[in-house]
Amino acid sequence: MMTLEDELKTLLIDALGLEDMTPADIDNQAGLFGDGLGLDSVDALELGLALQKRYQITIDPQTHNMREHFANIANLAAFVRSQQN
Repeated sequence: MMTLEDELKTLLIDALGLEDMTPADIDNQAGLFGDGLGLDSVDALELGLALQKRYQITIDPQTHNMREHFANIANLAAFVRSQQN
């Protein structure tokens, strides 16, 4: 059974077309933006839409700590869990 973190890695790869990567290539604590995977704001929008569709959650762009939620896979998993409860 896949963990939520593994599901998110697969979703990220599929949604952003990162064909050269596998879920094993992405560390749960590694940054997704900037010096980490190098994602940008367009990638963040695409990832957000994919998350909303896959997990039926609402992402409010006005949330004050949204950047922190999207910082890495571990934070993203915690955010998804909190939105599902």
